Amino acid sequence: MAGEAPTSVVVAGSSGLIGSALVASLRADGHTVTRLVRRTPSKPDERHWNPDTGELDPRDLAGVDAVVNLCGVNLGGGRWSGAFKQSLRDSRIDPTEVLAVAVARAGVPTLINAGAVGYYGDTRDRTVDETAPPGSGFLARLCQDWEAATAPAADGGARVVLARTGLVIAPKGGLVARLRPLFALGLGARLGDGRQYMSWITLADEVRALRFALADTALSGPVNLTGPAPVTNAQFTVALGRALNRPARLVIPGFAARLAVGDFAEEALLSGQRVIPAVLEGAGFTFAHNSIGAALAYATDRG
Repeated sequence: MAGEAPTSVVVAGSSGLIGSALVASLRADGHTVTRLVRRTPSKPDERHWNPDTGELDPRDLAGVDAVVNLCGVNLGGGRWSGAFKQSLRDSRIDPTEVLAVAVARAGVPTLINAGAVGYYGDTRDRTVDETAPPGSGFLARLCQDWEAATAPAADGGARVVLARTGLVIAPKGGLVARLRPLFALGLGARLGDGRQYMSWITLADEVRALRFALADTALSGPVNLTGPAPVTNAQFTVALGRALNRPARLVIPGFAARLAVGDFAEEALLSGQRVIPAVLEGAGFTFAHNSIGAALAYATDRG
């Protein structure tokens, strides 16, 4: 959207890693951004909403060009107990339903809704694009229900983009921030057999891709926001060790990961998705970081 006439965008989930970067990028190019917050607004650009009760003033979406929904509790934010799994669902599906209905009622032309590559389940060695069917398991079902919650917006005539994002690699926050202290102590380790694929994207390319989806009115439906070259966990571990100049020769057995974090290990650590961004590349999007080496150099201040 850089270089275009200023547009008005409402962002939900603007305080997270992706949301804060997207808001800063849009504002830097002169776009008007309104942030939906659950607390009492403290700044002129903030508007209150409560997705738990369906509270959202329709006037806050009047004349808006697009809504970007990035809401969702971090998948790795706790052990996957029954209660935490419910919070993962509630933090995604309820806000999406509220926004989708509001978008339809306000006649907002575009809804960009966050999603995840977990939609595809464990693909093993199989390469998948946006035409692939959904997988099985809790995470895949969550992603399916999350996307289905956008239906009111699409039924109301809005262009809906389902942004299925991979693991985000950033200089601060995200995956590398969690792993860096372990690698610094020489505790970098492959998970299980290391053959599970990791579909990743840098924060810079994530923001660029979201803005590309906002600007390209021909895009709709599922869009994979992942880099063009997914890697196995073993390849990622070696690459991160190299980027941090730390050896990564350890192995965390699968049973140990399951004992430590339960279902999260099974669905998010020991399984994976080999996802390619067919729709983005077909639409002409180019990545700033095409390889895991370039991505980790960017995230570790070496690129």
